[in-house]
Amino acid sequence: MDQPTYRDVLYEEKDGVATVTLNRPDSLNAIRVGMYEEIADAILQAGWNRQIGVIVLTGAGTRAFCVGGDTSDKKSERNGRGIIGVPLDQIHAAIRDVPKPVIAKVRGYAIGGGNVLATVCDLTIAGESAQFGQVGPRVGSVDPGFGTAYLSRVVGEKKAREIWFLCRRYKAQEALAMGLVNKVVPDAELDAEVERWCQEILALSPTALAIAKSTFNADTESIKGIAQTGMNAVVLYYQSDEAKEAGAAFREKRKPRYRDPGGVQ
Repeated sequence: MDQPTYRDVLYEEKDGVATVTLNRPDSLNAIRVGMYEEIADAILQAGWNRQIGVIVLTGAGTRAFCVGGDTSDKKSERNGRGIIGVPLDQIHAAIRDVPKPVIAKVRGYAIGGGNVLATVCDLTIAGESAQFGQVGPRVGSVDPGFGTAYLSRVVGEKKAREIWFLCRRYKAQEALAMGLVNKVVPDAELDAEVERWCQEILALSPTALAIAKSTFNADTESIKGIAQTGMNAVVLYYQSDEAKEAGAAFREKRKPRYRDPGGVQ
């Protein structure tokens, strides 16, 4: 089968492992318009190839796994496919729906939508440089559904609320302690560690793994409906003065004026 080529994503198949690499290292692998479709397509390409037994999702370079949506794309002006103008939900669905394990291999920042990607993946293995966290309330955004409700299944309600309500960053060992990642190793050993996990998975029954994954997913499948409802609310939020002020303040590196006289009311 011919391997696909993309603008912002690298795709490689080797010895039963498909690697999907977000390839915008100069932008910390931020996802821009058009890249969403590429990520989903690459995961589905691997997921339905019977010669592939495990998928690795990672980011190019050493600085970041992914920092979410590209902030140079104004959210209020998105008008492509998907409830919020980009098919973010299709990436999450692809990761969950393909009948084989998806491993997030994380170096550097996994922030915002990047943190959600790592959360949605079946397994997450991090280098010691990894940092996780959310920034939505800081930049005028939120990721409902899998970014919130599913996150609480992974790390617990109290910790998930802390992650969203404070927008802090968490180092790899902190993420390991809260259950957000499965394993932390020195960055120099990350590739080899992920390869070891892949080889262990490839030695197992693919059908049994597919059944196990679908059974895990069945317990949280209602979150997909929560996400769609939440995304419709987010579309309205993006049009608000409050969200636009948050985005502008972030880009201009100043404090947002939500409650100041003359600011957003």
